[in-house]
Amino acid sequence: MAAKPHDSTRYTEMRNPKALRDYFVHDKYEAGIKLAGTEVKSIRAGKAQISDGFCRLERGEVWLHGAYIEEYSHGGLSQHAPRRARKLLLKANEIRKLEQAVETAGRSIVALRMYFKEALVKVEIATASGKKQFDKRDDLRKREMDLEARRAMKFRK
Repeated sequence: MAAKPHDSTRYTEMRNPKALRDYFVHDKYEAGIKLAGTEVKSIRAGKAQISDGFCRLERGEVWLHGAYIEEYSHGGLSQHAPRRARKLLLKANEIRKLEQAVETAGRSIVALRMYFKEALVKVEIATASGKKQFDKRDDLRKREMDLEARRAMKFRK
């Protein structure tokens, strides 16, 4: 019996499950991220989390805060801080749109997922507005109704 082939996509994407539960997502953007070499190796090994990730606009730049990238085990003396702020790389017109959404509409910028695009690490960010408790209950109710409908259709076949 042959060994299972190596799944290269297994750790190439980290998601933020809290974002879709707690926010209404409006506009999505793909941003590059400025990382150290040991951070890229840790992400490739699947040792990162963005579940607490959010973005701030500081002096015309977008920074990712709250993301956790574990120290690389073979890094030696030149290690990175696991929870440091990381600069996101966006075009000027995208940053302008984000500034307008945050200032005028009162939205937040949240990190949805971190993934590899060829050899580069990308972060998908979005402008989002917070959900109220009753909105979360409505989403849960809709999900349960869809599940029941799928089960009923399965038994009909």
